[in-house]
Amino acid sequence: MSRLYGEPIEVWVRDGQPAQFVWRDRLYAVREVQDHWVVAREWWKTSDADPGERRFWRVEAASGRQVGTYELRFDTAGDGWLLLRAWD
Repeated sequence: MSRLYGEPIEVWVRDGQPAQFVWRDRLYAVREVQDHWVVAREWWKTSDADPGERRFWRVEAASGRQVGTYELRFDTAGDGWLLLRAWD
């Protein structure tokens, strides 16, 4: 079962993909990228230079002994990350 969050997170990227993130004051290390996709929409554009993309990653990550699956989203316009979903 998954839960929706949509909460801002801080992410460290390595080789173009998330390597670590902080959510609710806990550091998570990405163990595996399970999926990656990009969605582009014209109405997301904030300028002509903005591709209007949202980049999504489904990752397995661990914080201490707690391991879970998380969906992260990067917004190219705002240069910000969200934790969208977590699976139990």
